[in-house]
Amino acid sequence: MCGIAGWIDFKRNLMQEENILQKMASNLIRRGPDEGDCYCSENVALIHRRLIVIDPENGKQPMRFRDYGKDLVFVYNGELYNTEEVRGQLIEKGYLFSGHSDTEVLLKAFACWGEECLEKLNGIYAFAIWDNVNKTLTLARDRMGVKPLFYYPYHGGILFASELKALLVNPLVKHEIEEDGLHEIFSIGPGRTPGCGVIKGVKEVKPGCFLRFSQQGIEDRQYWKLEAKEHKENLAETIEHTRFLIKDAITKQLVSDVPLCCFLSGGLDSSIISKLAGLSYREKNLGKLTTYSIDYEDNDKYFVKTKFQPNSDSEFIDAMVKDIGSEHRKVILNNEKLAEALDIATGARDLPGMADIDSSLVLFCEEIKKDFTVALSGECADEVFAGYPWYHDQEILFDETFPWSRSLALRKFILKENVLPEMEEYVHYCYEDTVKETDHLEGESRLNARMREMFMLNINWFMQTLLDRKDRMSMYNGLEVRVPFCDHRLVEYSFNMPWEYKALEGREKGIIREAVKDLLPEEIVWRKKSPYPKTHHPVYMKLVSEKVREIFRKKESFIGNFVKEDAIEEIIANPEKIAVPWYGQLMRAPQMLAYLIQVEKWAEIYQIQVV
Repeated sequence: MCGIAGWIDFKRNLMQEENILQKMASNLIRRGPDEGDCYCSENVALIHRRLIVIDPENGKQPMRFRDYGKDLVFVYNGELYNTEEVRGQLIEKGYLFSGHSDTEVLLKAFACWGEECLEKLNGIYAFAIWDNVNKTLTLARDRMGVKPLFYYPYHGGILFASELKALLVNPLVKHEIEEDGLHEIFSIGPGRTPGCGVIKGVKEVKPGCFLRFSQQGIEDRQYWKLEAKEHKENLAETIEHTRFLIKDAITKQLVSDVPLCCFLSGGLDSSIISKLAGLSYREKNLGKLTTYSIDYEDNDKYFVKTKFQPNSDSEFIDAMVKDIGSEHRKVILNNEKLAEALDIATGARDLPGMADIDSSLVLFCEEIKKDFTVALSGECADEVFAGYPWYHDQEILFDETFPWSRSLALRKFILKENVLPEMEEYVHYCYEDTVKETDHLEGESRLNARMREMFMLNINWFMQTLLDRKDRMSMYNGLEVRVPFCDHRLVEYSFNMPWEYKALEGREKGIIREAVKDLLPEEIVWRKKSPYPKTHHPVYMKLVSEKVREIFRKKESFIGNFVKEDAIEEIIANPEKIAVPWYGQLMRAPQMLAYLIQVEKWAEIYQIQVV
């Protein structure tokens, strides 16, 4: 895993822009702390910062290929999980290899097949390839959008980078947002419209897409999308196929030349991954697998059951640790540090995020990085296999809005009059745009048709928010976190699975439970869905309340231009007023206040101007 950036300008000598290029590179050091380099010619600069995971010596970048009449320069952030399969196909075509890195395989795959190589890849990636012969830049991103890739096009040139911060240090990019940017922050946030970079003029390569940049301009294409197909397997075959795909995805992602561990919450998804990883370690005589969990000081005293969070994790974690025989480490977070880390999380994400759900992860990853460089996590199973409550609530299932942010009442309550008066129209347009893109089978039931739409909404929106969080918080610490449930084969298979199979026995992720029931302890298999843990300690509410009040006490503040102070005071006095989370399952009063703190910090860090 790494950080990449670059600059193509057909009218400018980039060899005279060393200072700016150095700033762009230095802003990616946390993503790639191990080494870095830059390829620079008159009109082209490609920057790479490396986190070494596989083949330290032969995976150095930028990597160049000059043969078969081609001259390609390559920078890459990601991991290929079918490296050997693709390598074998290339060897048959006469390509030779100097090492075992996936970087070399991907570069030569592009040399051989061009953009069509993307259809052959199983992995997570964002990469840039400069073609010195045809004077063309190709930017590409993995099917699920696990790895980020932002770009800023302008007349005669283009900038790109793994993170917004590496673009924002280039003076060509103005730190400005327009009305749409405000909508992204206050109407959609912490979600983000696919392809939107929030900052004026900044875009993101969409998942499953690539673009070409040349003197003729930009051409972008989608190389992968979810297509509706008839599911022809019976229930027994579906259970077996699901089991195979899950096991195969996890097995492929256990490959690493550096120490690897697993996140373990005691939930279904992380337990499956940890159990299979533990079995693999045992088979290969690699010793004990190390697992990690997260909790907060005194959370056992203040935990409150809700519809979204019915139980705490500790007893289930203990059951899994005993079952796996792992070396388990519990990271207990201090609430004061959690509040302080909101600023760190904002800088890591370059945007306001999921409040303490972000800051807790950045602190968690900091602890893990002390001993490990790679971790596996159970994220994305809920989006792919209908784990969230909103898939199963018939009262809201057919509502024409985002199910994790159904009501805009709270957002409108805190905003000043005439701030974003078209909020509902903006949000509904975003919702409708995704629903219209959903592929359907002719004659399928109303329920199955709606479940396809819900699938697309969750994959394109909610999952992207969580993947952003996972990538930025982990890579800020130089930790690579892999997500096996994002394997595109699993996603395609689940998309076409009938609802009665997916929700077998009327349970969230019912098909997975049936597929792994002989693998895990019974109490884990049938445990009710419980999300990532958050703090319930009243001291945290007190801390974020005071931080928000401090912002309003300033002579000038960013949120003060848009948010009503008296509305915030009312929420502080009556936190139970937030009956429905601000976003997702966890963002209630303390997290909403923390989100506003992040908005203010973001505007301060990047000196954001509204235009």
